[in-house]
Amino acid sequence: MSTDEYVCEVEYVNREAVEEVRRGMLSDGLTSRVADIFKILGDPTRVRILHALSLRELCVCDLSALLGMSQSAVSHQLRLLRSAGLVRYRREGKVVYYSLADEHIVKLLEMGVEHARE
Repeated sequence: MSTDEYVCEVEYVNREAVEEVRRGMLSDGLTSRVADIFKILGDPTRVRILHALSLRELCVCDLSALLGMSQSAVSHQLRLLRSAGLVRYRREGKVVYYSLADEHIVKLLEMGVEHARE
């Protein structure tokens, strides 16, 4: 297949369609935030952490044992997830527990898994 098969053979712009879609386009700021979330989700380790946290709240030690990673490596990934607003934490004495920030994260994971299984 040549690349010509994937382009229009005539130059025609449907201005009505373009304007309709333009009105529904995301702002540049929101587009960047969404892209940042997908970048964070682009790492298998972070996806595994998010999936584990979708099943239950866990501390760094729990995640470290579960994933076979050092606590330092897990903490680094959690810091990235926290800065992206995907996880939250709470302190109980000397232990810090992590959970997903909200149900939207669960939906993102479920949709990603569903799409990967297709």
